[in-house]
Amino acid sequence: MTSLSVRVARQSARHPWRAIAGWLVFVVLCLGAGSAVGVNSAKTADYRVGEAGRAEALAAEGNLERRSAEQVLISSRSGGALDQGTARAAAEELTERMRRLPEVAGVADPLLSEDRRILMVEVALKGEERDAKDKVDALLAQTAAVQKSHPDLLLEETGSPSVSKGVDKQRSDDLALSEAITLPVTLLTLLVVFGSVTMAAVPLLLALSSIAAAVGLSMVVSHLTPDAGVGTNVILMIGLAVGVDYTLFYLKREREERARSGGRLSSEALVELAAATSGRAVVVSGLAVVASTATLYLASDVIFSSLATGTIVVVLVAVASSLTALPALLVKLGQRAERRALRRAERGKPARRVRGEGGGSRVWSALLRPAARHPLATLCVSVVALLALVVPLAGLKITEMSRDTHSRDIPAMQVYDRLNDAFPEQRVTHQVVVRADASRSAEVTAALREVVRRAQADPLFTGASRMRTSADDRTSTLELKVPHLGNSDEAYDSLDRLRDDFLPATVGRIAGAEYGVSGDVARYTDYPAHQNAKLPLVLVALLLVTFGMTVYAFRSVVLGLLGVVLNLLSAAAALGLLVLVFQGTWAEGLLGFDSTGSIGSRVPLFLFVILFGLSMDYQVFVVSRIREAVLAGVPTRQAVLDGIRSSASVVTSAAVVMTTVFAGFVFLHIIEMKQIGFVLAAAVLIDAFVVRALVLPAAMLLLGEASWWPSRALRRTTAADPGKRSPSRPAVDVR
Repeated sequence: MTSLSVRVARQSARHPWRAIAGWLVFVVLCLGAGSAVGVNSAKTADYRVGEAGRAEALAAEGNLERRSAEQVLISSRSGGALDQGTARAAAEELTERMRRLPEVAGVADPLLSEDRRILMVEVALKGEERDAKDKVDALLAQTAAVQKSHPDLLLEETGSPSVSKGVDKQRSDDLALSEAITLPVTLLTLLVVFGSVTMAAVPLLLALSSIAAAVGLSMVVSHLTPDAGVGTNVILMIGLAVGVDYTLFYLKREREERARSGGRLSSEALVELAAATSGRAVVVSGLAVVASTATLYLASDVIFSSLATGTIVVVLVAVASSLTALPALLVKLGQRAERRALRRAERGKPARRVRGEGGGSRVWSALLRPAARHPLATLCVSVVALLALVVPLAGLKITEMSRDTHSRDIPAMQVYDRLNDAFPEQRVTHQVVVRADASRSAEVTAALREVVRRAQADPLFTGASRMRTSADDRTSTLELKVPHLGNSDEAYDSLDRLRDDFLPATVGRIAGAEYGVSGDVARYTDYPAHQNAKLPLVLVALLLVTFGMTVYAFRSVVLGLLGVVLNLLSAAAALGLLVLVFQGTWAEGLLGFDSTGSIGSRVPLFLFVILFGLSMDYQVFVVSRIREAVLAGVPTRQAVLDGIRSSASVVTSAAVVMTTVFAGFVFLHIIEMKQIGFVLAAAVLIDAFVVRALVLPAAMLLLGEASWWPSRALRRTTAADPGKRSPSRPAVDVR
C-alpha cells in the first residue's frame, strides 16, 4: 500500500476539504492562466507539407504568396436579366468602400458571367491566410451597406475566409447540440449504474471540471505547440469519455469494497483499497493513452500535434482529478452515508444495502458462456467475424476533405456553388513557383511562357494565366486556371499534367532552379501523401508503446503481444465498418451526410492512435482483476471468468458512456468529424462487447498459465496452490 496512487489518495482522504478546495483552485488557476496568455493559433506556414508547402514557402520569400480573397456576386433580386448600368454602379460603390478598409490589399475589376446575369467583384485581403476569417465581418458590413443602397439588386459574398467563418460557427452550434444530447444520456447511464443522483453526479462533475482545467492548460501549452483550432473539440470529446470512465472505475471499486466490508471499514480505508487497485489501473490507463497519443507527434503535422496535445493534457488532468478530488469526495459521501446508517440503526431501522459489484449480469454471463465452454470455437468464430468487417478496407480511399465537402447549410457555401456555376473558369487556380538566380530571370520567364502555351492547348486548363516576378528577379509565379471543381478527377489530372509533364520539360531544364506547384488541389493531394508516408513510422511506434505499457502493467510478454493483436483487430474492424458506411451512399439518409466516396485523410491515423490508448482502459481494468485473483491463488481459468464477470458492469457502463460521447459527434455537419465520431463509437462497442467479452477470455483460457509468461511470481502462485478458491478480498498488488 505504498504506491503513488495510494499515497495521494490517503492524503486526500485524511484532508478531504483541503483536497477538494485544492482541486477547485487548480481548475480556476488553469482557466485564469489560459485566459491571461490566450491561444497561440497556428500560422499558415505551420500547415505547409509536401511540394505544395515548399512552393508556398518559395513564394512567401519573394512576397508573391497568394492572398485570401472574397468574391461578391451582384445579380438581379428578381432572378431575371441584370441591369448592367445599375450593377456597374453598385460594383463601383462596393470597390470604393472596400479599398478604404485597412484589411483589403486590392480589389479587382468587375467580371461579368458568360450569361451576363452575375457581376463578380473579387477583394484580396492582407495578412495571414489563417487570420483572414477574422476580417470578414468588416467586408460583410460594406457589402450590406451597398445592398441597402441598391434594393433591386442581390449582393452575396463568399470566399475561403467567409466559408471558414461559417464552418467555425457551424462547428460551435454542432458541439452545443452534441453536448445537449451527450450530457443527459451520460447522467442517465450513471443513474442506472449507481441508483443515486449524488453518486451519478460525481463522475460527470469531475469530468466537466477536468475539461475546464484542460482547456485553460491547453491555451498555455499552445505557446509551445501551436493550436490548429481542433484542440477544444478533442478535449471535449476525449475529456468527457475518459473523465467519466476513470471516475467510474474508482467509484465502482470503492462501492464494491464497501458492500464487502459490511460497515467494518472506515471510508478512509475503503478509499485506500480502491486506490490500491482501481487507482493503479487508472494511472496505468492514463499513461497508456498519453504514451500512445504522443506518437501522433511523429506525423510532423500541426493538426495531429494539436490533437495529441489536447488529448494528453485532458487525460493527465482527468487522472489527477481521480487521484485527488475523487478520494476526498468519496470520503465525504461515505461519512454522510455512515451518519445516515447510524441514525437508522438508532431508530431500529434495517441498514440500506450498498449496491456493490455482484457476480456479473445475466447478459455478461450469457456472453461469457461460449468462451467458457468452447474457447477455441469462440475464438475462431469471433476472429473470423472481425476479419469480415476488415474486408471493406481493401477499397479504402483516403482524401483530404476540401472546401467542396462542407455542408451547404452554410450560407457562404450556397453562394460558393453559385460562383462556380456562373464562373467555371474561376473554380481552381494552380500556382507555379520558380526560384533561380536573378541572372536566369529571362530563362525562367521564357520557360513559364512555354508552360502557358502548353496549357492553352490542353482542355484541362482555361488558358487564362497571370505571371509575376519578385523585386529581386529571383522568384517568379504563374497562376493557371482550371474549369473544374477542386475535388474532381479533372482537377487532379491537371495538377499531374503540370508536375509530371509541363514543368520538367520547361523550368526543370534551367540549371539550379527550384520549382513547385501550390494551390488548393496541390494541398489536397500532398497532405494525404504526407500522412501515408508518416503512417508506418507512427504505427510502429504505436505498437511498441502499446506492447511496452501492457508488459509494464502485467509483467507479461504474452499479454503484451495479445494486447497488440487485439487492438489491431478491433481498430481494423472499426475502420472497415467506416468504409462500408461512409464510402457508399446507402447510409446517407440514416446518418445525415452526403458521401464523398472517401474517408478523411486524418481519420485512420487518429482512430488507431486514440483507440489503442482507450482500449487500454478495458484491458488494464479487466486483466487487473484477473491478475489479482491469480496472485491470490485462484487458477487462471477461474480467475479469467470471475475477473470478467466482476468487472462486467463497469466495462458496460464505460462503453455506453464512451459510445454516447463519440456518437454525439455523428450529428455534426463536418464530414470528417462525423466520421471520427462514428468510427470511435463503433470501435468502442466492438472492443468492449466482442474483443473483451469473447476474444480475450477465449484466448486467455486457451493459454492458461502461459498467459503470465515470464512472470515468475504469478507462475509460482498458481503452481503452489492450483485449487485454491478466491478469498473474500483479492490480494492487492501495487508493484
